[in-house]
Amino acid sequence: MIDCIGGYHLNPWTCGIAKFNTILARHLDVPVVGIRAVELGNYRLPLLSLKMSEFSEADTADLDLWSQAHAGKFELFLHAFDGSEMEKRLVAAASRVYCGNRELFEVLRPARPDICELFCPGTILNPARFQQTDISVFTFGMAHKIRVPLYRRLRDLLDATGKTYSVYVSTALHENTSFDGSFVVRFEELQSIFNGQVYFMGYLSDTAVYNHLIDCTFLAAFFEKGLRANNTTVNAAMESGCTVITNLDAHSPAGLTHMKNVIDINLCDRLPDVELTQRIGLAARDIAHAQYGWDQLVAQLRPVVRT
Repeated sequence: MIDCIGGYHLNPWTCGIAKFNTILARHLDVPVVGIRAVELGNYRLPLLSLKMSEFSEADTADLDLWSQAHAGKFELFLHAFDGSEMEKRLVAAASRVYCGNRELFEVLRPARPDICELFCPGTILNPARFQQTDISVFTFGMAHKIRVPLYRRLRDLLDATGKTYSVYVSTALHENTSFDGSFVVRFEELQSIFNGQVYFMGYLSDTAVYNHLIDCTFLAAFFEKGLRANNTTVNAAMESGCTVITNLDAHSPAGLTHMKNVIDINLCDRLPDVELTQRIGLAARDIAHAQYGWDQLVAQLRPVVRT
């Protein structure tokens, strides 16, 4: 029987096949093992679930050598087939071959008359309805910049209200950075901190972000030192009239005052009631448009016309 799933990309947050492999492994009650891992050789009958177009040239060569050395000792689930010589050797070496759709079945049947035509079920890792709660917190930012200790402080403040709450997490990536395992670890820690009331929203469009800012109770945005005037996340929230919970320091934007137009997590001993929260959001919108809007920026960049 299959005793492990062999995959190339292993992060189900960023790769559809990795997500498929993760869910399949759960149903088969077997582990997912990286194809490049030494441990793969410890299993009697791995099922390699892959798409060769994802492989680097070096990893393709390594898998070619491995498959020939282990011919007849692994099964293969193909998600795509490009017809390369290496793929043909891989298909021939597998003890059994499965494919994910009818087109692949027709292409591969001449070489493997015993091929099994299968499919890929839906791959929703966490099927859960959003729970309606008294307080909703929206937070978004770069995947590698989640400040977990400040979220613990936020959790304590939310718990102290005695109200139900949910936390919605979106994320983005800087160019040349990756959505790697470190973010997954941090997100799972957030789930633990907030007792599972955390929903990962993925990468949202501007329209989706705007609607979350309009609808949520608070935006939470925490920084290594403190909020800066060039943080577009917080500026967008303030322009939308959203009440922002953040951390301020001496270099934060002038005019931002705790419990007047922003909430400083380090100074807050309890979250404001609904009425005060709304007033803070409206005051934030006022200062954002008066001091930190596009008109003010353009005015600073245009030369002064003297008469």
